[in-house]
Amino acid sequence: MASFDLPHSLIQSLSTVLEQLKHVLPEPKQETDFSAPAYRWQDKQLKPIYQPKAMHLDDLKGIERQRDKILQNTEQFLNGFPANDILLTGSRGTGKSSIVRALLTKYRDQGLRLIEIERDDLSDLPEIQKIIENRPEKFIVYCDDLAFNAEDENYRSLKSVLDGSLQSGSSNFIIYATSNRRHLLPEFMHENTPVTKVDVPQYKELHPQEAIEEKISLSDRFGLWLSFYPMDQNLYLEIVEHYLAKENMPFDDATRAEALRWCQSRGQRSGRAAYQFSKHWIGSEKLKAL
Repeated sequence: MASFDLPHSLIQSLSTVLEQLKHVLPEPKQETDFSAPAYRWQDKQLKPIYQPKAMHLDDLKGIERQRDKILQNTEQFLNGFPANDILLTGSRGTGKSSIVRALLTKYRDQGLRLIEIERDDLSDLPEIQKIIENRPEKFIVYCDDLAFNAEDENYRSLKSVLDGSLQSGSSNFIIYATSNRRHLLPEFMHENTPVTKVDVPQYKELHPQEAIEEKISLSDRFGLWLSFYPMDQNLYLEIVEHYLAKENMPFDDATRAEALRWCQSRGQRSGRAAYQFSKHWIGSEKLKAL
């Protein structure tokens, strides 16, 4: 049998094409590794996160009321009792995301697992449920910074899931979402303006109240709402002092002044700003000690 040797240039060209195709084509689906404590929904698969960043509830100051409510709901869920999907809303940097991630640290040994999902992938929720439906673990599906613009129709998928077959308390699957926006969809001034005879009909909603109800109804599907608020100066400084104490570092007048300058430069007092200043201060002080 005759053999044919391909030219070296052709082999190189084929290798280049194959390499490009690897970046374009989706990865072949693999069996989910359920030994991981957390997952990211990506390319229609649960990608394991073996070492998620550890967050601790003790580090979250000034949100004790919200913490107690989310702990109670999560413990109901872990024990197989009815529990609600939760929407956490409010100012940025106030602990909404951190409190959800801290649940994994606290309840990981009790079988809690976390699945992170992007807003645009929410229509895949039934597919995720199918993958985990026979698992003994309990899964929080977590969507961070959930919000939709006026033209976005993806919110309808979430509405049907929240009020449809994935009822809270009926499976090992529950949804926790965070948002800076209470109603998740933008509302406009003209929507609250009464329709008059002089309105141009082709540009006006015939039943504006129904349009408003449609927008509000999404957040209504979450059984529990938790609101987070901006913090005052004393709480901000208390959080800074807490993080410094964990490294056995003093919180003196000079540190206090620097902490205040830090939050002023960022235009906000928040737990996130306090944590970021603490990292800056602890790192710079340790660097000086070298």
